[in-house]
Amino acid sequence: MSSLRNGKWSRREVLKQSGILSALGAASAAAPVAASAAGLADKAVSKHTLVHEGDIRDNLFTRIGVRPMINGRGTYTIISGSCSLPEVKQAMYDASFYFVHLDEMMNGIGAQLAELTGAEWGITTTGCAAAICLATIACIAGTDVEKCQALPYTKKKDQVIIPKHSRNPYDIGVRMSGVEVVEVGTPEEFREKLSDRTAMVYILSGPDSTSGPMSISVLCAMAKEKNIPVFVDAAAEEPIKPNIHLAAGASLVGYSGGKCMRGPQSSGMMIGNKNLCKAAYYQAAPHHCYGRALKCSKEEAMGLLAAVRQWYKRDHAAEQAQWKAWMQHIADRLKGIPAVTAEVIPPQQDLSNRCSTLRIRWDATKVGITGTELAARLDEGTPRITLLGAQGSRPDKMESSIGVTSYMMEAGEEKIIADALYEALTKPGSHPNPPAPTGPLASVQGTWAVTVEYLRGTGEQKFVLNQKEGEVSGEHHGEIYNAPFHGTVQGDQIELHSVMPVAGNPLYCNFKGTVTGNNMAGTVNMGEYGEAKWSAVRG
Repeated sequence: MSSLRNGKWSRREVLKQSGILSALGAASAAAPVAASAAGLADKAVSKHTLVHEGDIRDNLFTRIGVRPMINGRGTYTIISGSCSLPEVKQAMYDASFYFVHLDEMMNGIGAQLAELTGAEWGITTTGCAAAICLATIACIAGTDVEKCQALPYTKKKDQVIIPKHSRNPYDIGVRMSGVEVVEVGTPEEFREKLSDRTAMVYILSGPDSTSGPMSISVLCAMAKEKNIPVFVDAAAEEPIKPNIHLAAGASLVGYSGGKCMRGPQSSGMMIGNKNLCKAAYYQAAPHHCYGRALKCSKEEAMGLLAAVRQWYKRDHAAEQAQWKAWMQHIADRLKGIPAVTAEVIPPQQDLSNRCSTLRIRWDATKVGITGTELAARLDEGTPRITLLGAQGSRPDKMESSIGVTSYMMEAGEEKIIADALYEALTKPGSHPNPPAPTGPLASVQGTWAVTVEYLRGTGEQKFVLNQKEGEVSGEHHGEIYNAPFHGTVQGDQIELHSVMPVAGNPLYCNFKGTVTGNNMAGTVNMGEYGEAKWSAVRG
């Protein structure tokens, strides 16, 4: 039967052909079609030049209603991470002109990453979060095709051990494979939980894992006794050579490509044991395994490789000196403003986000603007500026502060930030206190049936509230998680705050609403998860 239907390949036939290509990739590379036979030899190669069009006020983003910002906050994914290096942009651009066999490309990249980092091997991934997922399923199934195809349901190794100090929002990369997470708090508990069911140990690199009884080296030594791989999440760290985590006994180490290395934002790197690295790539696109969705394009892969190459060429001491000078320039600009102090904070010993920062503090009762008001003013300004950790709000939290991070700033932006801060702190404008609710104090004591209307979906919850005049305490019963409440009532306005104990990723819920007898309603702010409407009826 013909493979063509109505002149088109069926998806089934394409899949069959992709399998054949994977198996015969080396052979096809060894016997290429002659360029002259394809009529290409006489064609001139087009020359292309990258041109940066636009500026901070008029660019491809502003033309779709998006306002770019000057980044004095750092490498946060929500504000698009880092600014890629020129060499990265060039590599991604150049890669876009060629078709390559991805298995061959990854082998070439693997050898290069090994040479650059000193590890046995390496692969590119779509961020460090993808590396966590791919490492987990590689440790579960290896390259056993039947076990790969059975995921996430059938697996002999169905547990991953995570020290309690390593729980974090990114260990979703472990959990998404359907394994049971086993938390441990002591070396004795760690040793006890190691078993034939343990696929991997996941450790988040940081101050709690660099020394002491639960350090990476101690846990790696115990895991090695059972031949259990250890993955270290070093996403934001500098990939120094020789690699400290591999030297401590780790099997695999994951890095973000879009942070200090300034590669493609959606890229990552995993280095370590060659067989495990290759098994992790086996689980990802272009192969039809559990990690098929984690596709790393040729552009991202070659951009990441360019970033790693540049990392080992960059003058890091000069970069640190420049960043410190930028922070000092801003501090000097703010000198002499009454009730304002600016302190340059040197880089910390931690390898993550290592750069000079600036902490600015002031008394808003004297200066006339709070930290949150200043942050909003900078965000609304032209050019738009984002800074770090604004504190201070009206009417009762007037001690204010804000931070500046030098990590992702560009030359000249220190002057823009300094001038904007000086203007805001010396000409604050008018910021009256928000009107305080008046009228009789509402009663909220009791048990309330609560409905939360999310953007899509409805949650049924329960509030159990105790009231002592304007102070409120109690219990927040969610659909899955429970947490203590604290809050206030002023007139008919209520505010309630809870922290749902989601492992590694606490969920902050801030309810505001109006009380009307046995009913109340309002909005709940959940930070990065946005807002939802809620209503409640007292039982």
